[in-house]
Amino acid sequence: MFQVCDAASVGIDPARWKRVGELADELCSSGQVGAIGIFVSRGDRTTGTRLFGRQRLADEADGTIRDDAVFLIASITKPIVAMSALLLVEAGQVRLDDRVSRYLPEFGNNGKNGIRIRHLLTHTSGLPDMLDENQQLREAGAGLEEFVAGTCRVEPDFQPGRGVQYQSMGFAILGEVIARVSGQGCADWLNSQVIGPLGLESTRLGASDDWFEGERPMVDRIAEIRTPPEQEGVDWNWNQRYWRQLGAPWGGLLTTPRELAVIGRMMLEGGRGVISPASVAAATCNQLSAMADVPEADRRCKPWGLGWRLNWPATSANFGDLLGPATYGHWGATGTLMWIDPDRDTVCVILTTEPQEPHGRQIAQLSNAISASLV
Repeated sequence: MFQVCDAASVGIDPARWKRVGELADELCSSGQVGAIGIFVSRGDRTTGTRLFGRQRLADEADGTIRDDAVFLIASITKPIVAMSALLLVEAGQVRLDDRVSRYLPEFGNNGKNGIRIRHLLTHTSGLPDMLDENQQLREAGAGLEEFVAGTCRVEPDFQPGRGVQYQSMGFAILGEVIARVSGQGCADWLNSQVIGPLGLESTRLGASDDWFEGERPMVDRIAEIRTPPEQEGVDWNWNQRYWRQLGAPWGGLLTTPRELAVIGRMMLEGGRGVISPASVAAATCNQLSAMADVPEADRRCKPWGLGWRLNWPATSANFGDLLGPATYGHWGATGTLMWIDPDRDTVCVILTTEPQEPHGRQIAQLSNAISASLV
Protein backbone atom coordinates (compact mmCIF):
# COMPACT_ATOMS: atom_id res chain seq x y z
CA MET A 1 0.00 0.00 0.00
CA PHE A 2 2.68 2.53 1.02
CA GLN A 3 6.31 2.98 0.06
CA VAL A 4 8.43 4.68 2.74
CA CYS A 5 10.67 7.38 1.23
CA ASP A 6 12.51 10.53 2.24
CA ALA A 7 10.44 13.70 2.41
CA ALA A 8 11.55 15.11 -0.96
CA SER A 9 10.63 11.87 -2.74
CA VAL A 10 7.17 12.01 -1.17
CA GLY A 11 6.61 15.55 -2.42
CA ILE A 12 7.23 17.24 0.93
CA ASP A 13 9.60 20.11 1.55
CA PRO A 14 12.27 18.69 3.94
CA ALA A 15 12.76 21.91 5.93
CA ARG A 16 9.05 22.43 6.46
CA TRP A 17 8.62 18.73 7.30
CA LYS A 18 11.30 19.10 9.95
CA ARG A 19 9.23 21.94 11.43
CA VAL A 20 6.23 19.60 11.68
CA GLY A 21 8.30 17.26 13.84
CA GLU A 22 9.64 20.12 15.94
CA LEU A 23 6.13 21.42 16.57
CA ALA A 24 4.85 17.98 17.58
CA ASP A 25 7.84 17.50 19.85
CA GLU A 26 7.30 20.92 21.46
CA LEU A 27 3.64 20.14 22.16
CA CYS A 28 4.54 16.85 23.84
CA SER A 29 7.67 17.95 25.73
CA SER A 30 5.83 20.96 27.16
CA GLY A 31 3.06 18.71 28.47
CA GLN A 32 0.38 20.34 26.32
CA VAL A 33 -0.26 17.02 24.56
CA GLY A 34 0.43 13.54 25.89
CA ALA A 35 1.13 11.76 22.61
CA ILE A 36 0.95 12.45 18.88
CA GLY A 37 0.98 10.13 15.89
CA ILE A 38 1.32 11.55 12.37
CA PHE A 39 1.08 9.82 9.00
CA VAL A 40 1.10 11.69 5.70
CA SER A 41 1.03 10.11 2.27
CA ARG A 42 1.03 11.48 -1.25
CA GLY A 43 -0.02 8.81 -3.64
CA ASP A 44 1.52 5.60 -2.35
CA ARG A 45 4.57 7.38 -0.90
CA THR A 46 5.05 8.34 2.73
CA THR A 47 7.76 9.16 5.24
CA GLY A 48 6.16 6.61 7.55
CA THR A 49 4.55 6.92 10.95
CA ARG A 50 5.99 9.61 13.24
CA LEU A 51 5.27 9.23 16.96
CA PHE A 52 5.91 11.64 19.82
CA GLY A 53 5.26 11.77 23.55
CA ARG A 54 4.16 9.24 26.14
CA GLN A 55 2.23 5.99 26.03
CA ARG A 56 0.93 6.60 29.56
CA LEU A 57 0.29 10.00 31.09
CA ALA A 58 2.24 9.03 34.22
CA ASP A 59 5.39 8.23 32.24
CA GLU A 60 8.12 10.52 33.52
CA ALA A 61 9.78 11.21 30.19
CA ASP A 62 8.76 11.75 26.58
CA GLY A 63 9.63 9.15 24.02
CA THR A 64 7.84 6.25 25.68
CA ILE A 65 5.15 6.10 23.00
CA ARG A 66 5.18 2.63 21.44
CA ASP A 67 6.06 2.29 17.77
CA ASP A 68 2.89 0.19 17.39
CA ALA A 69 0.65 2.57 19.37
CA VAL A 70 -3.11 2.34 18.84
CA PHE A 71 -5.36 5.39 19.27
CA LEU A 72 -9.05 5.80 20.03
CA ILE A 73 -10.07 8.07 17.14
CA ALA A 74 -13.55 9.02 18.43
CA SER A 75 -15.77 10.66 15.79
CA ILE A 76 -13.56 9.87 12.81
CA THR A 77 -15.47 6.61 13.26
CA LYS A 78 -18.57 8.26 11.79
CA PRO A 79 -17.56 8.61 8.13
CA ILE A 80 -16.07 5.11 8.13
CA VAL A 81 -19.33 3.64 9.43
CA ALA A 82 -21.13 5.81 6.87
CA MET A 83 -19.12 4.29 4.03
CA SER A 84 -20.00 0.80 5.23
CA ALA A 85 -23.68 1.81 5.29
CA LEU A 86 -23.42 2.88 1.65
CA LEU A 87 -22.58 -0.71 0.78
CA LEU A 88 -26.21 -1.50 1.62
CA VAL A 89 -27.26 1.25 -0.78
CA GLU A 90 -25.01 -0.21 -3.48
CA ALA A 91 -26.62 -3.62 -2.96
CA GLY A 92 -30.12 -2.20 -3.38
CA GLN A 93 -31.10 -3.01 0.19
CA VAL A 94 -31.44 0.58 1.42
CA ARG A 95 -32.15 3.95 -0.19
CA LEU A 96 -30.97 7.23 1.28
CA ASP A 97 -34.52 8.58 1.11
CA ASP A 98 -36.02 5.62 2.97
CA ARG A 99 -37.56 6.53 6.29
CA VAL A 100 -35.57 5.20 9.24
CA SER A 101 -38.82 3.79 10.62
CA ARG A 102 -38.95 1.40 7.65
CA TYR A 103 -36.13 -0.52 9.37
CA LEU A 104 -36.72 0.54 13.00
CA PRO A 105 -40.52 0.86 13.42
CA GLU A 106 -40.09 1.89 17.07
CA PHE A 107 -38.11 4.94 15.94
CA GLY A 108 -40.98 6.64 14.12
CA ASN A 109 -42.69 8.31 17.10
CA ASN A 110 -42.51 11.73 18.78
CA GLY A 111 -42.13 13.57 15.49
CA LYS A 112 -39.40 11.35 14.01
CA ASN A 113 -41.32 9.49 11.30
CA GLY A 114 -40.05 11.90 8.64
CA ILE A 115 -36.37 11.27 9.39
CA ARG A 116 -34.66 9.49 6.52
CA ILE A 117 -31.33 7.68 6.20
CA ARG A 118 -29.97 10.71 4.36
CA HIS A 119 -30.67 12.92 7.40
CA LEU A 120 -28.64 10.65 9.68
CA LEU A 121 -25.64 10.84 7.34
CA THR A 122 -25.74 14.64 6.95
CA HIS A 123 -26.51 15.75 10.53
CA THR A 124 -29.86 17.17 9.40
CA SER A 125 -32.13 14.84 11.40
CA GLY A 126 -32.76 17.14 14.35
CA LEU A 127 -31.62 14.41 16.76
CA PRO A 128 -29.42 15.37 19.72
CA ASP A 129 -25.69 14.84 19.77
CA MET A 130 -25.96 12.92 23.05
CA LEU A 131 -28.93 11.80 25.12
CA ASP A 132 -29.81 13.66 28.31
CA GLU A 133 -29.15 10.40 30.18
CA ASN A 134 -25.83 9.79 28.41
CA GLN A 135 -23.74 9.79 31.58
CA GLN A 136 -26.19 7.63 33.50
CA LEU A 137 -26.18 5.06 30.70
CA ARG A 138 -22.40 4.87 30.74
CA GLU A 139 -22.30 4.63 34.52
CA ALA A 140 -24.68 1.67 34.28
CA GLY A 141 -22.51 -0.05 31.64
CA ALA A 142 -25.28 0.21 29.06
CA GLY A 143 -25.00 -1.58 25.75
CA LEU A 144 -25.59 -0.01 22.34
CA GLU A 145 -29.20 -1.21 22.37
CA GLU A 146 -29.95 1.10 25.31
CA PHE A 147 -28.56 4.13 23.46
CA VAL A 148 -30.70 3.17 20.48
CA ALA A 149 -33.79 2.75 22.67
CA GLY A 150 -33.19 6.14 24.29
CA THR A 151 -32.87 7.80 20.89
CA CYS A 152 -36.10 6.16 19.75
CA ARG A 153 -37.88 7.90 22.63
CA VAL A 154 -36.62 11.46 22.06
CA GLU A 155 -38.37 14.25 20.21
CA PRO A 156 -36.16 15.94 17.57
CA ASP A 157 -35.09 19.55 18.04
CA PHE A 158 -36.36 20.50 14.57
CA GLN A 159 -38.02 18.88 11.57
CA PRO A 160 -35.65 16.80 9.46
CA GLY A 161 -33.93 18.62 6.65
CA ARG A 162 -34.60 22.04 8.16
CA GLY A 163 -31.34 22.58 10.00
CA VAL A 164 -27.92 21.18 10.73
CA GLN A 165 -27.07 19.90 14.20
CA TYR A 166 -24.20 17.53 14.88
CA GLN A 167 -25.78 14.29 16.09
CA SER A 168 -23.84 11.34 17.41
CA MET A 169 -27.12 9.60 18.21
CA GLY A 170 -27.97 9.68 14.51
CA PHE A 171 -25.03 7.32 14.04
CA ALA A 172 -26.24 5.13 16.90
CA ILE A 173 -29.42 4.71 14.86
CA LEU A 174 -27.46 4.22 11.63
CA GLY A 175 -25.51 1.42 13.29
CA GLU A 176 -28.78 -0.26 14.25
CA VAL A 177 -30.09 0.09 10.69
CA ILE A 178 -26.93 -1.61 9.44
CA ALA A 179 -27.41 -4.41 11.94
CA ARG A 180 -31.04 -5.07 11.05
CA VAL A 181 -30.54 -4.96 7.30
CA SER A 182 -27.26 -6.88 7.15
CA GLY A 183 -28.05 -9.39 9.89
CA GLN A 184 -24.71 -8.59 11.55
CA GLY A 185 -23.82 -6.18 14.33
CA CYS A 186 -22.44 -2.91 13.04
CA ALA A 187 -18.92 -3.77 14.23
CA ASP A 188 -19.04 -7.19 12.57
CA TRP A 189 -20.38 -5.67 9.34
CA LEU A 190 -17.64 -3.04 9.27
CA ASN A 191 -15.01 -5.69 9.96
CA SER A 192 -16.24 -8.06 7.26
CA GLN A 193 -16.85 -5.42 4.59
CA VAL A 194 -14.11 -2.82 5.11
CA ILE A 195 -11.53 -3.59 7.81
CA GLY A 196 -10.93 -7.19 6.75
CA PRO A 197 -10.74 -6.58 2.98
CA LEU A 198 -8.24 -3.76 3.56
CA GLY A 199 -6.07 -6.02 5.72
CA LEU A 200 -6.20 -3.77 8.78
CA GLU A 201 -4.92 -5.92 11.62
CA SER A 202 -4.92 -3.29 14.40
CA THR A 203 -8.27 -1.64 13.63
CA ARG A 204 -11.48 -2.56 15.43
CA LEU A 205 -14.83 -0.97 16.22
CA GLY A 206 -14.73 -2.05 19.86
CA ALA A 207 -11.94 -4.20 21.25
CA SER A 208 -12.74 -7.92 21.45
CA ASP A 209 -12.09 -9.91 24.62
CA ASP A 210 -8.87 -11.33 23.21
CA TRP A 211 -7.39 -7.80 23.18
CA PHE A 212 -7.27 -8.07 26.99
CA GLU A 213 -5.72 -11.53 27.18
CA GLY A 214 -2.19 -12.93 27.26
CA GLU A 215 1.14 -11.75 28.62
CA ARG A 216 1.28 -8.89 26.11
CA PRO A 217 -2.35 -7.88 25.64
CA MET A 218 -3.28 -5.78 22.65
CA VAL A 219 -4.81 -3.13 24.94
CA ASP A 220 -1.34 -2.22 26.18
CA ARG A 221 -0.81 -0.68 22.75
CA ILE A 222 -3.66 1.82 23.25
CA ALA A 223 -2.25 5.24 24.14
CA GLU A 224 -3.80 6.74 27.27
CA ILE A 225 -6.05 9.76 26.76
CA ARG A 226 -6.11 12.75 29.09
CA THR A 227 -9.76 12.60 30.08
CA PRO A 228 -11.92 15.70 30.60
CA PRO A 229 -13.06 16.56 34.16
CA GLU A 230 -16.44 14.88 33.78
CA GLN A 231 -14.71 11.56 33.04
CA GLU A 232 -12.23 11.58 35.91
CA GLY A 233 -12.46 8.86 38.55
CA VAL A 234 -15.12 6.80 36.76
CA ASP A 235 -15.05 3.32 35.28
CA TRP A 236 -16.65 4.25 31.96
CA ASN A 237 -14.26 6.84 30.52
CA TRP A 238 -12.34 6.62 27.24
CA ASN A 239 -9.49 4.68 28.89
CA GLN A 240 -11.68 2.04 30.52
CA ARG A 241 -12.59 -1.40 29.24
CA TYR A 242 -16.28 -0.49 29.02
CA TRP A 243 -15.78 2.25 26.43
CA ARG A 244 -13.01 0.44 24.55
CA GLN A 245 -15.33 -2.54 24.04
CA LEU A 246 -18.65 -0.75 23.46
CA GLY A 247 -17.97 -0.30 19.74
CA ALA A 248 -19.96 2.91 19.47
CA PRO A 249 -20.75 3.63 15.78
CA TRP A 250 -20.40 7.31 16.60
CA GLY A 251 -16.94 7.16 18.16
CA GLY A 252 -15.50 3.77 19.14
CA LEU A 253 -12.94 2.92 16.44
CA LEU A 254 -9.44 1.94 17.56
CA THR A 255 -6.64 2.10 14.99
CA THR A 256 -3.11 3.24 14.15
CA PRO A 257 -2.07 6.28 12.10
CA ARG A 258 -0.97 4.09 9.20
CA GLU A 259 -4.09 1.92 9.12
CA LEU A 260 -6.36 4.95 9.22
CA ALA A 261 -4.37 6.34 6.28
CA VAL A 262 -5.09 3.11 4.39
CA ILE A 263 -8.80 3.96 4.66
CA GLY A 264 -8.03 7.48 3.41
CA ARG A 265 -6.08 6.03 0.50
CA MET A 266 -9.03 3.77 -0.29
CA MET A 267 -11.15 6.89 -0.70
CA LEU A 268 -8.63 8.53 -3.04
CA GLU A 269 -8.52 5.37 -5.13
CA GLY A 270 -12.27 5.47 -5.70
CA GLY A 271 -13.05 2.84 -3.09
CA ARG A 272 -10.26 0.44 -4.11
CA GLY A 273 -12.75 -2.29 -4.92
CA VAL A 274 -14.13 -2.23 -1.39
CA ILE A 275 -16.60 0.61 -1.95
CA SER A 276 -17.75 1.79 -5.37
CA PRO A 277 -16.49 5.01 -7.01
CA ALA A 278 -20.13 6.12 -7.13
CA SER A 279 -20.42 5.89 -3.34
CA VAL A 280 -17.14 7.76 -2.84
CA ALA A 281 -18.33 10.54 -5.16
CA ALA A 282 -21.71 10.85 -3.42
CA ALA A 283 -20.16 10.77 0.06
CA THR A 284 -17.68 13.55 -0.68
CA CYS A 285 -19.88 16.12 -2.40
CA ASN A 286 -21.98 18.79 -0.66
CA GLN A 287 -25.22 16.98 0.17
CA LEU A 288 -26.68 20.10 1.78
CA SER A 289 -26.73 22.00 -1.52
CA ALA A 290 -29.91 20.22 -2.59
CA MET A 291 -31.69 20.60 0.77
CA ALA A 292 -33.75 23.72 0.17
CA ASP A 293 -34.93 24.06 3.78
CA VAL A 294 -31.44 23.98 5.32
CA PRO A 295 -30.30 27.54 6.14
CA GLU A 296 -28.45 29.03 3.19
CA ALA A 297 -25.37 29.91 5.24
CA ASP A 298 -24.95 26.27 6.30
CA ARG A 299 -25.43 24.97 2.77
CA ARG A 300 -22.81 27.38 1.43
CA CYS A 301 -20.29 27.70 4.28
CA LYS A 302 -20.51 24.50 6.36
CA PRO A 303 -21.16 21.68 3.89
CA TRP A 304 -21.46 18.01 4.77
CA GLY A 305 -21.13 14.97 2.56
CA LEU A 306 -22.42 11.56 3.65
CA GLY A 307 -20.62 11.19 6.96
CA TRP A 308 -17.69 13.33 5.80
CA ARG A 309 -17.17 16.96 6.77
CA LEU A 310 -16.11 18.97 3.77
CA ASN A 311 -13.62 21.80 4.18
CA TRP A 312 -15.02 24.95 5.82
CA PRO A 313 -12.46 27.56 4.71
CA ALA A 314 -13.54 30.23 7.21
CA THR A 315 -13.18 27.88 10.19
CA SER A 316 -9.76 27.18 11.73
CA ALA A 317 -10.90 24.51 14.20
CA ASN A 318 -9.18 21.13 13.68
CA PHE A 319 -8.75 21.30 9.88
CA GLY A 320 -6.65 24.48 10.03
CA ASP A 321 -6.49 27.28 7.48
CA LEU A 322 -4.58 26.08 4.41
CA LEU A 323 -6.61 23.23 2.93
CA GLY A 324 -8.04 23.33 -0.57
CA PRO A 325 -11.71 23.39 -1.58
CA ALA A 326 -11.88 19.69 -2.45
CA THR A 327 -10.59 18.53 0.96
CA TYR A 328 -12.79 16.43 3.22
CA GLY A 329 -12.30 14.50 6.44
CA HIS A 330 -13.35 14.42 10.09
CA TRP A 331 -12.09 15.12 13.59
CA GLY A 332 -12.53 13.32 16.92
CA ALA A 333 -13.15 14.49 20.48
CA THR A 334 -10.11 12.57 21.75
CA GLY A 335 -7.88 14.95 19.76
CA THR A 336 -7.78 13.35 16.32
CA LEU A 337 -8.01 14.43 12.69
CA MET A 338 -7.92 12.94 9.23
CA TRP A 339 -8.16 14.96 6.05
CA ILE A 340 -8.03 13.86 2.44
CA ASP A 341 -7.11 16.22 -0.41
CA PRO A 342 -7.86 14.79 -3.88
CA ASP A 343 -6.25 17.78 -5.61
CA ARG A 344 -2.90 17.02 -3.98
CA ASP A 345 -3.43 13.24 -3.76
CA THR A 346 -2.74 13.50 -0.04
CA VAL A 347 -3.95 11.77 3.12
CA CYS A 348 -3.09 13.39 6.45
CA VAL A 349 -3.65 11.66 9.80
CA ILE A 350 -3.00 13.39 13.12
CA LEU A 351 -3.87 11.33 16.19
CA THR A 352 -3.31 12.71 19.68
CA THR A 353 -4.39 11.85 23.21
CA GLU A 354 -5.40 15.41 24.13
CA PRO A 355 -9.11 16.32 23.80
CA GLN A 356 -9.31 19.67 22.02
CA GLU A 357 -12.96 20.40 21.32
CA PRO A 358 -14.42 22.78 20.44
CA HIS A 359 -11.46 24.69 19.00
CA GLY A 360 -8.94 22.02 17.98
CA ARG A 361 -6.17 24.59 18.19
CA GLN A 362 -3.12 22.33 18.44
CA ILE A 363 -4.39 19.93 15.80
CA ALA A 364 -5.03 22.91 13.52
CA GLN A 365 -1.48 24.13 14.10
CA LEU A 366 -0.10 20.75 13.05
CA SER A 367 -2.47 20.60 10.08
CA ASN A 368 -1.31 24.03 8.90
CA ALA A 369 2.35 23.02 9.18
CA ILE A 370 1.73 19.79 7.28
CA SER A 371 -0.27 21.48 4.53
CA ALA A 372 2.46 24.09 4.12
CA SER A 373 5.07 21.37 3.68
CA LEU A 374 3.43 19.87 0.59
CA VAL A 375 5.07 20.87 -2.70
